[in-house]
Amino acid sequence: MNTQWTIGIIGGSGLYAIDGLEDAEWRSVASPWGTPSDDILFGRIGDVGLRFLPRHGRGHRIAPHDIPVRANIDALKRAGCTDLLALSSVGSLQEEVAPGQFAIVNQFIDRTVTRPASFFGTGLVAHVSLADPVCERLSAFAAAAVQAAGGRVTEGATYLAMEGPQFSTRAESLMYRAWGGDVIGMTGMPEARLAREAELPYALVGMVTDYDCWREDEAAVDVNAILSHMAANGAIARAAVKALVASLPAERTPSPIDTALDGAIITASMARDPALVERNAAILSRLKR
Repeated sequence: MNTQWTIGIIGGSGLYAIDGLEDAEWRSVASPWGTPSDDILFGRIGDVGLRFLPRHGRGHRIAPHDIPVRANIDALKRAGCTDLLALSSVGSLQEEVAPGQFAIVNQFIDRTVTRPASFFGTGLVAHVSLADPVCERLSAFAAAAVQAAGGRVTEGATYLAMEGPQFSTRAESLMYRAWGGDVIGMTGMPEARLAREAELPYALVGMVTDYDCWREDEAAVDVNAILSHMAANGAIARAAVKALVASLPAERTPSPIDTALDGAIITASMARDPALVERNAAILSRLKR
C-alpha cells in the first residue's frame, strides 16, 4: 500500500503553473487513449509529489469539448498520482456565490453530450458508484487551503457541466438555477466520472469569474470581465495549492475510492476483450497484483 501523497493538479482557465515546485521537470506521458492535453510537470513540495497538467494545454489551445479527458486521467494515473485536485473557472448561478469567490464542488449535473465518458465498454463492462462523485477528505483539505490563501469559500456546491463552447442562453441559465445548480462550467464532466473509474479520489475547486446570464438586469457574460477575475483567482489558487500540500498528513491513509472498481466489473473474465483490458492496464493495475 502506497502511504505517500502524490497529488495530480489539473489546472483550468486561470491556472497554468504551480509555485514553489522543487525538482520541476516537464515529461511526456504516453497513453493508449490518445495524446494528453500537454506534458505533465513532475515535481514535489517537500515530501509531497506533485503532477501538474494544464487541462487546455499551455497557451489555452484546446476547447472544452475537445479536451482528451480519458488520455489526461490515464496519464495522471500512469504518472503515479494518488489523488486529483481540479481547478476550474466557473460561472455563478446563485447570488451569494459572487465573482472572486471559490466554490468547493460536491455534486454534478452532467449536461455534456459529445464526450466519451468511460474507460469501459463492450467487452469490459463496469459500473462504478457515482452517488458521491468527489472525495470528501480532499475537498475538506482544499476548502481549508483556499481560506488559508485568503480566498472566500463556498462549500457543498452543485456544478452544472454544460457542453459549450458557447455560454448559456438565458432560458438555460434560469433552468439550471431551478434545478439547484450553484456554479456552471464546461470541464468538470466527464473528468470526475473518469477519475472515479481510475480509482483516483477527486476534488474540484471552482474559481468563480462571473454571474451566468440569469441576471436579467445586467449585461451577459463578457470574456474580458472573466479574464480579470481569472488573474486574481489564479494567484489565490496557486497559494492554495501550497497551503494544501503543507496541510496534508505525513502519511496517506487509504480512501474508499482507492478500491472503487471492486465489484464494479461485471464482464466474466473469459468474455473480456483482451485489447480493452490492455488499454486499461494502468486503471486495472491494482486488480492484477
